[in-house]
This record gives sequence, C-alpha cells and structure tokens, in this order.
Amino acid sequence: MKLEEKLDHLPQQSGVYLMKDRLQEIIYVGKARNLRNRVRQYFTAAGQSTPKVKAMMQHVVDFETMITDTEVEALILECNLIKENRPKYNVLLRDDKSYPYIKITWQEEYPRVFKTRKIIRDGSQYFGPYTDVGALNETLELIRQLFPVKTCNKKVNSKTGKIERPCLNYHLRQCLGPCQGNVYKDEYNEMIQEVVLLLDGKENRLINQLEEKMKVAAEEMNFEKAALYRDQWDALKKVTEKQKMDSGKTLDQDVIALESGRTESCVQVFSVRDGKIVKQHHHFLKGEEEENIPTIIASFIKLYYDNAPFIPGELLMAHAPEDEKLIEKWLTEKRGRKVSIKMPQRGDKRKLVELVQKNARLLIDQREKARLKKESDRLKTLTELGELTGLIQPPGRIEAVDISQTAGTEPVGVLIVYEDGVPHKRSYRRFKINTITGPDDTGSIREVMRRRFKRGLKEAEEIRDGSKEPETAGFALLPDLILVDGGVGQVSATLQVLEELNLQIPVAGMVKDDRHRTRSLYFDGENFDLKEKKNLWRFITTIQDEVHRFAIDFHRQRRSKALTGSELENIPGIGEKSRHRLLDYFKGIQNIKEATIQEIKEVEGIGQKQAEAVHSYFNTRQKEEG
Repeated sequence: MKLEEKLDHLPQQSGVYLMKDRLQEIIYVGKARNLRNRVRQYFTAAGQSTPKVKAMMQHVVDFETMITDTEVEALILECNLIKENRPKYNVLLRDDKSYPYIKITWQEEYPRVFKTRKIIRDGSQYFGPYTDVGALNETLELIRQLFPVKTCNKKVNSKTGKIERPCLNYHLRQCLGPCQGNVYKDEYNEMIQEVVLLLDGKENRLINQLEEKMKVAAEEMNFEKAALYRDQWDALKKVTEKQKMDSGKTLDQDVIALESGRTESCVQVFSVRDGKIVKQHHHFLKGEEEENIPTIIASFIKLYYDNAPFIPGELLMAHAPEDEKLIEKWLTEKRGRKVSIKMPQRGDKRKLVELVQKNARLLIDQREKARLKKESDRLKTLTELGELTGLIQPPGRIEAVDISQTAGTEPVGVLIVYEDGVPHKRSYRRFKINTITGPDDTGSIREVMRRRFKRGLKEAEEIRDGSKEPETAGFALLPDLILVDGGVGQVSATLQVLEELNLQIPVAGMVKDDRHRTRSLYFDGENFDLKEKKNLWRFITTIQDEVHRFAIDFHRQRRSKALTGSELENIPGIGEKSRHRLLDYFKGIQNIKEATIQEIKEVEGIGQKQAEAVHSYFNTRQKEEG
C-alpha cells in the first residue's frame, strides 16, 4: 500500500506509530491519543516546525501503527518499543547501560542478598538502579557487616538438614549457616526484613527495632545476642549521623531536575526515603536536541520508571512533563498506589528541587569542560599529525590499514576509520585477500588499497550521475591521510596504488620497535621518532592497536570457518551449498556431529544418502578417536 493510501486509512484510535526509513529500520517511535490526527500531522508543513522533525521526515518512507485500548497501554507499548529498537530520533539515555541492582531472593528458602545487572521476574526483590557502583558495593559491605546473611548458593539437604562442611563465612560469624540446619526460617527471614528496611532508607525504624531487641535479649540474659544487636545498633547510628539532609517528614519521594548543555542534557534524581535523601544518581540524554523541556522530562520518566523496582508516591520537579496526568495514571498502575507529580513553587520542597537543579547544572558544566578539553587536546594532536605529514590543516578523516595471516594461510586485510580523531566504527571494512598466496604483506596491502579506492571512485561517479544515494556509498568519501601498519614496503605498496589511480593522499607507516610497541611514523622517506611527542604517540598507538585488533579478530573468524568447513569437505557427496546449509541449520560442527540421520534429513536440500554419509563419517571418526 502506498504512503498516501496508508495515511487515508489511519485509525482514529489510541496507539503507537513507528516511523521507518528506506531500509525499513525504525527511526522514531511515538504514541498518540488519535493515531489518524497525530501521524498525518507529520506529513504537513505545520507538523515539521522543528529542525529535528524536519530532518527526520526527510528519511521517513514508511510507517506502521499499533492500536491499543487505552492511552496508558499506548504509553507502555511505546516504552517497550523504544527500549527494544533504540530509534535514532527518540530521546534515549546516553549512558544507557545495564546498571546494577541489589537483589534479595525471596523465592529461596533462605534468601540471599547480592549484586545483579538483570531484573528477572522470579519473585525476587530489587533495589536500585545504582549509577554509582562504588556506593552499591559499600552498601553490600555494610549489610554483610551488620547482618550474617547467606551469600553462597548451597542448598539445605532435605534428608539430613545440613551439608557436610560449612564455608569460611560461617566460621568467621559472617553467616548464620542455614546450611547446617540450625537456623529457623522465620528468624532468618526476620533478619532479611531488616535488610529491606536498610535498603529502603528507613534506618530510624530499624534502629528502634534493634534497640527493642537488645533490651529484650538483655532481660532474658542472652548477652551474646544482646551484644550482636548492640553492635548493629552502633553501626547504624554512625551511618544515620552521616545523613545530613532530613526534611523531618516521613515521605518517599524522587526529586527530578533537568539541565541542558551545548550537546546533551542531564537529569539528576535525588531519592528521598522516610524524609531523608538516601541516594542520588544522574543520567545523560541523547536525541533531545530541539525538544522542549516537558517532552524531555516525559521521555526520561518513561525510560527510567518502566523497569524500576520501586516507585515512590511523589515525584517533585521544576517543570511539568508532557502528558502529566497520563504519566501519573501509568505510574499509579505500576505502583499499585497513588503517585503524584508536583511542581512546588515555594517552601522546603521548592528548595529541594532547586538543590537538585544545582547538582544537575554542576554535572553538565563539569562534563562540558572535560569535553572541551578533550576536543582541544584532540585538535592539537591532529594539528601535529597534519604538520608532520605535510597537510595544510588537521586530517578530518584518517584511514588505517593492516594485514593479518598465519604463515600465509587465510590472509585478510582490514580498514578502520577515524573522523576528527574519533573511531567511526560504521565505516570499518574487512577484505578477504583473493590474489595473493603465501606470506606477502605488501602484496596484500596493494590488493586491499586497489579494491578500496577503485570502489570509492566508482561510487563517487555513481553519486554524480544520480544512480547512487550518498548515504549508501561506503567507499566514496576519500581520506585526508592513510596510515598503514608497517614501514617502507607497506607505504610504497600503497603509494603505488594511489599513483595508478591518479590519487594524491599522504601515506604514513606506523612502525613498531622490537617489543612490538609504536616507535615512529615513516613518512616521505623519513622515520619520525614519537618519543618526544607524547600525545601524538598515544594517538598513533591507539590507532595501531585498534586496526591490529580488528584484523586479528577477522583473521580468527576466517580460520575458524576454514577449520570448521574442512571437516565437512572430507565427506563424499557434500558440496559447498550443502555445507553452508548444514552449518546454518545446526549452528556449528559439534551439533552436526551429535545429530541423528533423521535430524540431518530435516535440513533443506539434504537427502537420505547425504544424511547417512554425514552421520557415518562422524560416527566412524568418533569410534576411531575413542
């Protein structure tokens, strides 16, 4: 169906829309109360009022919609699709990585407390996420000091009630030793509930409980247990004394503030539990350019709370998020109790919001200064490299080449790209050497360079005559500088190819010393020692290490594939197509070895005789080796 027809048939229901480019990749996900009105708006001049939307719509060639029964369902679906597809034009967490949580395994008879990066719906309780791993580790260490919880995954033997030997923690009195069968489950779980109070930031409640337990134990003349409670009480008192900020109210809140810099935005979150600030963490956002503050805040809330193990009853912020009431409803459903979003204008809550804003501003300023310094250092290094290689200005695009082989077998070449001093991994390329036999690095480099630049010149011509779009041309953009791994021979081979193709691009060789460390740059018949140019030496070393890593990885893949395929080549009646089909179906040679004749026959194009031949070959080999 054509785009115009799809626009005419849009439903007037709530749901989600997915914008797609010419490769059918999802580049934007959005939700709408009325899909027909919202999606059609994008294809009008009024709907492209911001530069970001205008830029996005230049790439949109198709869209898809998914209807939902309610707006809340649309919001949930939008969250899931953004996380799964990470669309280019959506607001995303720049430091979107798997943050750690503290996990309590309530589904186990004697729950454990440990760090994890995965949330699994297995009955466990999670606390986090912790953006500061050091703070998480300190918290776990405090828990282990205060509470002798089980840390191993040993299970109690149902017959004997214990195992033969306890671990060291038991002897150090850092574990009650439920594996020995001498700990009541209720008593152990009561201790875990105290851990929960600590992780919830409710230390005062826990201190009161420990104080009461200490008195009861003393009255019962159980002085050993009373001493344990006293030590826990003392430790917790010291922890709470460090907590300087206290609102005096027993509220659970998250205070959220947004500050924007030149290239990114920062959202700072302070977690308030029982009226005390117990944790702060921050997130940097990407894709927020041209977006207004309410949109960015709404996007963050959806990303942050979608998988959050705990949602407080109140969110405080300086600006109302887009779809405020809808987000409140969604959070309320997730929490199971009322969640309010508030923008305080005065009083203690307003002061708290302003404090969080100051912290977010500080982070943005610090990051901006660090970024500017890094850019300045990078420009100085590129300027130095440009001067050394005879360039009028710093090289914007650098291509580095390396060859990898083992005694001439499975030779490969790779090309990596640095743009403005930063790796551009989408432009990395790999080449299987076709015309060279034996260990001949210079011949291999000559082949790689010839293929690379012939392809580039051809693509440039296709762009000029309109038969190719620039964004689909991976070789048309020529480098300002070529770096080859090696010296005179490798540089000469590259220059020879450039001369053949009438191209003038400076070429330098990255030369290593006897200990395989970057030593110098070979350019224009001279070796330039890099010892006195520390920044340039570090930069060239980074490039040399990266191109070498990329080459080695590709070479290993080729060797592994060759070794795998060679076994199948020995089987009569199994040609190249059959080998590929078998490997694609079974995902590896080991699975083929273990397959039955019937299972092998299930592969498309494999008949009875071929299946018997494969099975017989590996069965015979197994008996001979056995």
